[in-house]
Amino acid sequence: MPATYTPEEIAQAHKVLYDEGIRMRYQVAGNEYVDNALKNADNPFSRAMQEYVSESCWGSIWTRPGLEKKTRSFLNIAMLCNQNRSSELATHVKGALNNGATEEEIREVILQAACYCGMPAGIEGFRVAWKAIQEWNANNQKSSVRDGGSGHNVDAHEEVDIAARAKGDDV
Repeated sequence: MPATYTPEEIAQAHKVLYDEGIRMRYQVAGNEYVDNALKNADNPFSRAMQEYVSESCWGSIWTRPGLEKKTRSFLNIAMLCNQNRSSELATHVKGALNNGATEEEIREVILQAACYCGMPAGIEGFRVAWKAIQEWNANNQKSSVRDGGSGHNVDAHEEVDIAARAKGDDV
């Protein structure tokens, strides 16, 4: 039979999860995003959802061992792309960058998602992710790698040898 806990013990458990969740949330999503989310929940009705998100998603799931934060970010990017949740997708793209992900890795996650979720979801995912990357780079005073590190100018619309790409040749 499970142990019985007092209301005070249960409240303390919620507090620990909330505190750890807020810490993780700030670490991944950044100060500005979390501050705005909490500020916008300035009433008891909305505050309950922010507490739930912080305890459950961030305090319980994101703090678990077994997956690195970057991997968790990639999973969220793919799932949010599939669900067409643009606002949350942008937040998690920035979070992935905060967790050490590269633009190329984010691009590959969204390409993989598009293959299984559908092209409209992938196209929207790319649009949202590119804007989020540009905003993150501007806020972190970094220039964007327009070519994903390939050395090619993506704006040149050059022809690509698909067979060479498939073999891993530099195209």
